[in-house]
Amino acid sequence: MSVSMRVMGAGDGYKYLLRSVASADGERALSTPLTRYYAEQGTPPGRWMGGGLAALGEGEIHEGAPVSEAQLQLLLGMGRDPVTGDPLGRAYPVFPSVEDRIAARISRLDPALGADERAEAVVVIEAEESTRISRRAVAGYDFTFSLPKSASVLWAVADATTQARIAEAHHAAVAEVVAFMERELAATRSGAKSRGGAVAQVEVIGFIATAFDHFDSRAGDPQLHTHVVVSNKVRTLFDGKWRSLDGQPLHAATVALSELHTAVFADHLTRALGVGWERRDRGADRNPVWAVATVPEELVAEFSSRSRHIDIEKDRLIAEYERAHGHAPSRETIIRLRQQATLATRPDKEVRPLADLAQEWRTRASRLLGRDATEWAREAVAVEPAKLLRAEDVPLEQIARLGASAVAAVAEKRTTWSHWNLYAEAARQTMGWRFAATEDREAITGVIADAAEQASIRLTPPELASSPAAFRRADWTSVFRPRNAARYSGAAVLAAEDRLLARSREQVAPRLADATIAHALQPRRGRALGDDQRAALAAIASSGRMLDLLVGPAGAGKTTALRALRRAWEAEHGHGSVVGLAPSAVAAEVLAGDLGIPTENTAKWWQTYRDHGTGFTAGQLVIVDEASLAGTLALDRLVRVAADAGAKVLLAGDPAQLQSVDAGGAFGLLIAHRDDVPELTDVRRIAAAWEKDATLDLRHGCIEAIDTYQAHGRIRAGEAARMADAAYQAWQRDQAAGLASILIAESSAMVTTLNQRARAELILAGAVAARAETRLHDGTEASVGDTVITRRNDRSLRVGRGWVRNGSRWTIIKVGDDGSLRVRPAGRRWGATLRLPSEYVAEHVELGYAVTAYRAQGVTVDTGHTLVEPGATRENFYVAMTRGIHSNTAYVSLNRPDDEHIHPPTEGTAAIAARRVLAGVLAHVGAELSAHQTITAEQDTWGSVAQLAAEYETIAAAAQQPRWEAAIRATRLTQAEADAALASTAFGVLVAELRRAEADGYDAQRLLGALVASRPFDDAGDISAVLHERVIRALARANGAGRVRQPATPIAGLITPALGPMGDDERTALRERAALIEQRADALVTEAIGSSAAWIVELGTEPAEPQPAELWRREARTVAAYRDTYGISETSTLGLIGDDARQRAHAARARAAIHRARLLAARAAEPEPGSYVPERSTPRLGM
Repeated sequence: MSVSMRVMGAGDGYKYLLRSVASADGERALSTPLTRYYAEQGTPPGRWMGGGLAALGEGEIHEGAPVSEAQLQLLLGMGRDPVTGDPLGRAYPVFPSVEDRIAARISRLDPALGADERAEAVVVIEAEESTRISRRAVAGYDFTFSLPKSASVLWAVADATTQARIAEAHHAAVAEVVAFMERELAATRSGAKSRGGAVAQVEVIGFIATAFDHFDSRAGDPQLHTHVVVSNKVRTLFDGKWRSLDGQPLHAATVALSELHTAVFADHLTRALGVGWERRDRGADRNPVWAVATVPEELVAEFSSRSRHIDIEKDRLIAEYERAHGHAPSRETIIRLRQQATLATRPDKEVRPLADLAQEWRTRASRLLGRDATEWAREAVAVEPAKLLRAEDVPLEQIARLGASAVAAVAEKRTTWSHWNLYAEAARQTMGWRFAATEDREAITGVIADAAEQASIRLTPPELASSPAAFRRADWTSVFRPRNAARYSGAAVLAAEDRLLARSREQVAPRLADATIAHALQPRRGRALGDDQRAALAAIASSGRMLDLLVGPAGAGKTTALRALRRAWEAEHGHGSVVGLAPSAVAAEVLAGDLGIPTENTAKWWQTYRDHGTGFTAGQLVIVDEASLAGTLALDRLVRVAADAGAKVLLAGDPAQLQSVDAGGAFGLLIAHRDDVPELTDVRRIAAAWEKDATLDLRHGCIEAIDTYQAHGRIRAGEAARMADAAYQAWQRDQAAGLASILIAESSAMVTTLNQRARAELILAGAVAARAETRLHDGTEASVGDTVITRRNDRSLRVGRGWVRNGSRWTIIKVGDDGSLRVRPAGRRWGATLRLPSEYVAEHVELGYAVTAYRAQGVTVDTGHTLVEPGATRENFYVAMTRGIHSNTAYVSLNRPDDEHIHPPTEGTAAIAARRVLAGVLAHVGAELSAHQTITAEQDTWGSVAQLAAEYETIAAAAQQPRWEAAIRATRLTQAEADAALASTAFGVLVAELRRAEADGYDAQRLLGALVASRPFDDAGDISAVLHERVIRALARANGAGRVRQPATPIAGLITPALGPMGDDERTALRERAALIEQRADALVTEAIGSSAAWIVELGTEPAEPQPAELWRREARTVAAYRDTYGISETSTLGLIGDDARQRAHAARARAAIHRARLLAARAAEPEPGSYVPERSTPRLGM
């Protein structure tokens, strides 16, 4: 990818941009070419970019102006105006720096320590704190724009004039793509909160960005690239307030931006130098690339090396220690210093003048080319200029064809897609064309993407209610629908899903005889099948279903069951009657080894079938393993061929485990449409019966599983760093007790940190010898005694009767001089060993103390310790919590680096907070849904009470904004205080609370005046926030006293109705949403009654008589609306209620509704003459 993105943290996260900047360059003009820096010790200074610059200071900063370190510190380090220093909206939360943490720990050292002991302790503290990942707020997004490697190589060896023209093409492409990002992606969120955050996506003035050019890679190879850091601070167009940039569109569009940037740069370079471009394939496992046609691949390969600098960094730290302490460090201290040096497996680049780099590059290239590289470069650009297209040169019928082609290409990889998936494919389809201007390329790419959308089927429903003009963009789309967020599918995909569903119901396939099945179920070599395995085998063998299913959770003995099925099938249909397929070559190889049958990956099988017509035969059983990874169209094709031949297809897998990007969701769809899917339910890997059941609940996203784990002490919660320490210490105890244990973390950075810490501790303990080391795939070192994990199946590497598998863990017993490893299976002290070649070690071996959940798939140990972060997926969590035989423990982080104003929880709230985090994890399904399932999911999302109520609240607040502004100014606040209150981002929640008070029957304006007059605001940092708290407390104390009117009836028993004057379009929009909310709640009640949902059962049986039945349903609608608003999916009626004031108020209403519904049901069940139905008293809308 030519564009990549990473999140930049606040604080000193910006400093890496300045490390290579040449000094005394503050006055460089934007037009100064990069050749200006031939002799300078570093790279050019940064420059300002973006349409939001005018909002800074008094407009002093302009496009292309140089960036100073002080300005970066204010903007990216502190979230302040780089000119005035004023806060841009909310300040970033401040977390302790590494230096502060080190100083705090040193201050607590025992004063009685001697000088040497203290010095050693300080080194230990510095090493440990340096490995901890510091928490940071999000300051911005670092987009790296890189030239295609062939262009960087051409730039590296060309003469100065050609270099300058290539650099100019690069800068022009970057500027144009950033401008495209501003037009298409720049936005923020505002309004009331729905499940996914603020409900409205609104326009901003533009980006505030800085750009820094770099010349080379960390390995010293030519890589001209520019870091464009887009600030997280943006100014909203409609109210001028500073808010945070909406990051979701940036993440969604990164691949499309990369494809566009490559094409735009290619256009610029062709226009500047006339060079042509060609598509180069790089083998089955790598994506093709576009390259300058005259740059040979051998030259590109010459400048794609990787270098390692960890020993240099270690030596520097040792020398620094000797200078500071006057003596050499001890062995233990050297180990700590090595751990500290290993922190960054990508060491800092050496800052060198471009002239020196270019001379080195030209020498290397000349040696490979056998001639002067600069002369070669002159010839490489002396080519016939390519034909340049204008937008009008592309026929409309060709645009339509390319749109259909884009849909077909995307449909092969995914079941559903977005605008940006189509845009990326449209950019790929037109990469071979060269355009006369970027406007022409953008126009053609855009219309092809539009044509692709037209050729797709939109799954996201249209807006369900009208939106006032104030809530519409210039193109008249609603701000309540994020731009380009709709999901699409294709007619071919939907038809394929329909065919697969139909095939799964057909019972025309061969069945095995009862006697054959009975024989297969008998114990074999003293080993009997489990009850669930026996039931699954019998069901599959006798069903006659043409398309059958087998769900096998992790550790449930799926391979054993399939072996028994293979033997039974071959007993009746003959040898060779069972064949295997899998979505990947690796999975196919594993299946072949496990079952002893011929296998192939699905793509290769399809190619063979198309080329030679080699399909299936009647009576065959086709086992497709890891079926959850298979694409929908691929499954449809092979099932069609099998059905025509009279074969039976069995899809086996586990949709709850991790899936590939290209997974189609068809396997999950087929499972959802059957009530009798054969499933292995005994998780044989897990020892405890309660934990076996709990893991199955995790698979299905049942929140009750969290309660089970908590009841058995398997969930701990707290601040992220403390949880990392707790998990590590528990793992260390298990290791010391002789147990095979593993640490599992969400991020690769945390995994590396934990692995380095574990290895350092083991070296200190003498369990690992650090004399002879080899470098592993993850950039860490390993030596004798270390535990490593292999990441690729290789049947040629055999040990005993087994072979090297992905996920196997090994203990190193010898390190070869060439970097090879002699290893033994982990946990064994004796027995067979094998040699892992150096090439395999460098590419496929990592330290095995800590792994990501993705890497943990396939690992079995005695105990597992999992670090869980908010935002993790259910699949990751499920895999992580099923690795240990005897125990699996979750350590839940209750804070995230980008949270605002988060404080460590108290011990009393940690369990509740952990449950909330884990409930979110279980609700976050990472697997791709089928197209049919996506239709339902999209309807549920956009038609939910949560979405509609948030829209309602947002429109209501805006409709009466002038009225509440006037109310604020009518109080005793000074003009300055009133201005500050109105400018605060807390003004919206204050207005919402005043609206609730008014709907609850209070005189809100009089209440506001009294609260302002109650005491001064001299020390108030945010007047609106203070007033908001005063209103809540005042209403809680009043408890209904002082009302001046009857309370208004809440919408669906829950949502505050909007009162007072407003425009006709606002009133219409609110009325439509109120009706939709009531309809949604009623539909949820009807659905719950039909399915006998646990929560509806708790309300009692619906009365038979019409009047009490209507009253009962009214109460049930309140409960349904509450559950839909807060995404309650567990069987408990109200779920977990946190400390959010709004949710607590709504929960009180729902709880009262439950009580009344139960009374109504009870009285209907036992009618008595003269009995009364309880009147519905409207509970207070406030607290």
